[in-house]
Amino acid sequence: MIQNHMFNPVQVANRTVSGMQDKASATPQETMENFGAYLQDALKQVGDMEKTADATGKKFMVGQADVDQVMITSEQALLGLQLTSQVRNKVIEAYQEIMRTQL
Repeated sequence: MIQNHMFNPVQVANRTVSGMQDKASATPQETMENFGAYLQDALKQVGDMEKTADATGKKFMVGQADVDQVMITSEQALLGLQLTSQVRNKVIEAYQEIMRTQL
């Protein structure tokens, strides 16, 4: 079974619960830093998936990996990249909407 380790629902729920407990004492600056650290971690995981897919492809070329392993790691990397680009697009849309808001 393929699991997305970057956005595992159980981990997200645990982070949300722990984040809600800390939210009362967290300043906006701390919240931004936490969000930034979360994004950095997510981007690192996407990069790691890309490296794993590349390594598996190289192993396949020398006969040390099966086709199904190559396809699974390649699809995981592709889905991670697509998810990252969609999140980026939504962030840009939100920023543009905020900029269009008249005060």
